[in-house]
Amino acid sequence: MREERKSMLIVISGPSGVGKGTIYSQLLKNDHSLTFSVSVTTRAPRLGERDGVDYFFITQEEYDRLLAQDAFLEHAAVHGNCYGTLKSQVEAKLAAGWSVVLDIDPQGARNVMNIWPDCVSIFLLPPSYEELRRRLYGRNTDNPEAIERRLSNARGEIEQASLYQYNVVNDDVERAYQRVAAIIAAEKLRTTRYKPVVE
Repeated sequence: MREERKSMLIVISGPSGVGKGTIYSQLLKNDHSLTFSVSVTTRAPRLGERDGVDYFFITQEEYDRLLAQDAFLEHAAVHGNCYGTLKSQVEAKLAAGWSVVLDIDPQGARNVMNIWPDCVSIFLLPPSYEELRRRLYGRNTDNPEAIERRLSNARGEIEQASLYQYNVVNDDVERAYQRVAAIIAAEKLRTTRYKPVVE
């Protein structure tokens, strides 16, 4: 038997601090058909973040130049900084046969879902706002003012969870990862992406 497979674009979104990075890191570690699209941002790197790995850290001037060149698949101003996904990165990886994972904020995710209706969209939710607050303060990467802004934005973002194909509550990292991995495994077998040819 011969198998024909089409790669897919996977959008993982949710409020800041919900655990998107932890989930997609596990996916990439365990599923070698997936690759990550590194976004650009104008914000400063957090402790331990690496340029070209976690984000491409660029200046506002560089961001504006890319914007003028229509280089972004999606872009948004979030929490006082600018973010964007480069079309060239996504298209090249899909053309090479990879399924591409995007870890993007809900504003950017909605843009991608409108442009790319065939994408797989997954929204991660916290078990409670109090738990989200604990995680944001616990990671110790932002000042209290920035954290409170992220928490305030989270309420509006969570209200739009029904716009996504899938909702996963991250009340336990391993359980949430298993659910997301199961979604991706099932999506790989959709007839629009998978054609077993019996010879």
